[in-house]
Amino acid sequence: MLGKVVAAVSLRGRLLSRSALQARKRAIVKTLCYRLFMICITVVIAWFIVGDVGDALNIGIAANAVKTVTYYLYERTWDHITWGVSRSA
Repeated sequence: MLGKVVAAVSLRGRLLSRSALQARKRAIVKTLCYRLFMICITVVIAWFIVGDVGDALNIGIAANAVKTVTYYLYERTWDHITWGVSRSA
């Protein structure tokens, strides 16, 4: 069916549900990869604004430490929300 989101994928012949793919370890890896990218962006912008690399690193690390925890909690919360997820047969 067009437009229907399939909530399962085949992995080595086994059918895994979306909830199995969104395990805690996967959420942690996604969070850390995303945050590493965001730290780089934040540090560059902060360096441009404040003109000091040390201050820019402190800003980037502090801001992104808080954001990492909140993003992880946000991801885990959405793993428990069934709205918008179609059930597979």
